Amino acid sequence: MTGEKILVVEDEQNILEAIKYSMNAEGFEVYGAEDGERGLEIAREISPDLVILDVMLPKLDGFEVCRILRRDDMDIPVFMLTAKAEEIDRVVGLEIGADDYITKPFSMRELLARVRNALRRSSRSGLGRDNSSLGNTVIQVGNLKIDLTGHIARVSEKSIDLKPREFDLLAMLASSRGRAFTREQILERLWGHDYIGDSRTVDVHIRWIREKIEEDPSKPKKIVTIRGVGYRFDD
Repeated sequence: MTGEKILVVEDEQNILEAIKYSMNAEGFEVYGAEDGERGLEIAREISPDLVILDVMLPKLDGFEVCRILRRDDMDIPVFMLTAKAEEIDRVVGLEIGADDYITKPFSMRELLARVRNALRRSSRSGLGRDNSSLGNTVIQVGNLKIDLTGHIARVSEKSIDLKPREFDLLAMLASSRGRAFTREQILERLWGHDYIGDSRTVDVHIRWIREKIEEDPSKPKKIVTIRGVGYRFDD
C-alpha cells in the first residue's frame, strides 16, 4: 500500500469512478469531487499528494482551480484532463502551473504510470533535498545570493519566494555559470529520466524565476536563452 492521497476532480461520474477504482486498487487513498468548488474545499482539507483535474468543471473550471492551488502554495503535482487537444489549452495549463496534460480518451495504465512517476519526482524534490553535490553552499552572483543549505534565495538581501523546484532549477543553473543546458538535460536532472510530460514546463519555470530575480524579466541578464539550445546562467 502506498498511502499517498490523490484528489480527482471530474464531473463525468463514470470517468471519476473509473479513476478512483484504479487508484484505490494501486493502494492510493483517493478522494473525489464533481465540481471545482468542492474539489478546492477537499484539497484544502486533506492536503493531497497529487491532484487530477478535469478542465471543464462546473462552478470553477480546472484552470481556475489549478491557479488557486498554486496561489495557495500547494507545490504538488497537478494533472489536467481534457477532451480538447488544442495547443492553446496545453500552453494555458502549463502557464498556470499544471505538471502534466492528458487528453481524453486516455489509457488508465498510462495515467497510473504518470501518477507514479510524478509522485516519485515529488518525493525527490522539495525542502529536504540535499544540494551539497552542487559545490559551495552559498552562491553569490551580483545582488543574488543563493543559500543551498538553508534553501533560501535573496535579491539585494531581500528573501524571494521560490517553490522547491524553482529553487532547485535556479541553484542548478547558478552553480554552473556559463554552461548552457538543454531542456532535456534540465528535465532529466530535476524532473527525472522517467518524466513523460511536456518539455515546455521548463520554459514556464524559467519565466517564473526570471520574474523574481531579474530587474527586467523581458530582458533577462542572469538566466539567458540560448536559441536552439536552452538556458544559461551568466555572471
